[in-house]
Amino acid sequence: MGNMMTMPLTITSIMRHAQQVFGHVDLVSVNLDLSRHRYNYSVCFQRAAQLAGALSQAGMKQGDCVATLAWNDHYHLEAYYAISCSGAICHTINPRLHPEQIKCIIRSANDRFLLISADLYATLGRELGKSIPFEKIIVYQSDNTVDGDNSVDYDSFIQGQDIHFPWPNLDENQASGLCYTSGTTGNPKGALYSHRSTVLHSYGMALPDSLNMSLSTKVMPVVPMFHVNAWGIPYSAPMVGSPLVLPGRYMGDGKVLAALIEEEEVTSAAGVPTAWVNLLDQMKNQEDGIKKLRSLKMVAIGGASAPATLVEKIEALGPRVRTAWGMTETSPLGCVNALAHSDTNQVSINDRLKAGRPVYGIEFRIVNDREEELPWNGEASGHLEVRGNWVCRQYYHQEADNWDHHGWFNTGDIAKIDTESRIIITDRSKDLIKSGGEWISSIDLENIAASHPDVREAAVIAMPDPKWDERPLLVVTPNTDKDINPAELLEFYQGKVANWWIPDRVVQITDLPHTATGKVDKKVLRAQFEET
Repeated sequence: MGNMMTMPLTITSIMRHAQQVFGHVDLVSVNLDLSRHRYNYSVCFQRAAQLAGALSQAGMKQGDCVATLAWNDHYHLEAYYAISCSGAICHTINPRLHPEQIKCIIRSANDRFLLISADLYATLGRELGKSIPFEKIIVYQSDNTVDGDNSVDYDSFIQGQDIHFPWPNLDENQASGLCYTSGTTGNPKGALYSHRSTVLHSYGMALPDSLNMSLSTKVMPVVPMFHVNAWGIPYSAPMVGSPLVLPGRYMGDGKVLAALIEEEEVTSAAGVPTAWVNLLDQMKNQEDGIKKLRSLKMVAIGGASAPATLVEKIEALGPRVRTAWGMTETSPLGCVNALAHSDTNQVSINDRLKAGRPVYGIEFRIVNDREEELPWNGEASGHLEVRGNWVCRQYYHQEADNWDHHGWFNTGDIAKIDTESRIIITDRSKDLIKSGGEWISSIDLENIAASHPDVREAAVIAMPDPKWDERPLLVVTPNTDKDINPAELLEFYQGKVANWWIPDRVVQITDLPHTATGKVDKKVLRAQFEET
């Protein structure tokens, strides 16, 4: 055995390092009213200590789940560290889900406390408070307008707390964060991250061929902090001292993003394709775009496949684009398509759009239906499987057969791997739809349509969309000879799913195609409607 010290890999160690070494580094955060809040890592972690003290006094213990319904802002960043470094579990929830899904997730996690943005409190939080027995709801940017015995304004809640909270010594394998993935059929499934997995993932994200983060890069996470922890950027940035620019709730507002990049001199940004479509919409012409994005050197695109035209338009304005692949179960970093030293500007756009090479710390393989490993020759196509230091080994409180006896996780994607180790995602084995970087369950939409009295059978397939990447198309057959009213059928979805899940259009046909086993043959449907 070696004679080296062993220090636990904890999120607390990231916080302590950043506070001591990079305490002076600036953080910019956009408030709900579009004003900008400025402070540094030192003050951020002092306030995190105060929040930890207030939560502890309110009864939070190690192992408790604390829910957040919040945006990309300094309050949420403080909560990330206050909760996890106290030994509790930071459970980030996607506010874009339907309220019933959110309630289901909260009950599954048994969340005891809720931290929520004032705008979400007004539209969602009050109702949640009536049906979920939270011990305390902490509302930020509320102007003290909270109501109820267990609701409190964030700044009032932490006021007077000691900035020197006695952070506990934690085991690096303790749970630190919980994210539920909607990229699955049925109810969302939870991935329970550990301190160790989060720290190792943070190293991986900061590597030169990943997001290339350092003291000299100013990073703007456009990917939401409720979406797989903003790809781990809130941990990687303090680890290496990168200044952060947090766009608040305005991640989909191209005008706000363009102003932040120009005025705050952002050098790196990461988000789903839709965010960059919205950004490009704000550019009056190429000269205007080059001026506004002059500081931006790199754009990372993940969460959905990046259209070739989008990559070409971004790079015409100056920044280089890196495509990436990952999922909630992989924390999410899996692979990144960074150009090799031998690559030139003549590299084909098809190669540029590949998911990329595996990052050290995670392993990939492709297998056939008999679980036989396939070669990396760019031709063989199979089920993409992963394992590694930040890949979950089971779901939180749920059984699943996604893992084999050797620990490989089946991602549900079909892929090839070329001779230069670049992964190419060719299809999904499940018929899920990814719209604007968010998953939509085709099965859930089909079940609702099928419950309509005029519908005999329904199928939902993904159709390409220039803005959202994919949108759901509902294909139905009627119960009678009478035509189905499309507007009435789409109205039938109201209140049953989130509005952005609702299909854009309905197509009525006489019969749906079926496979030999009686299942709807969606391959035939996609081929039938791909030109429409």
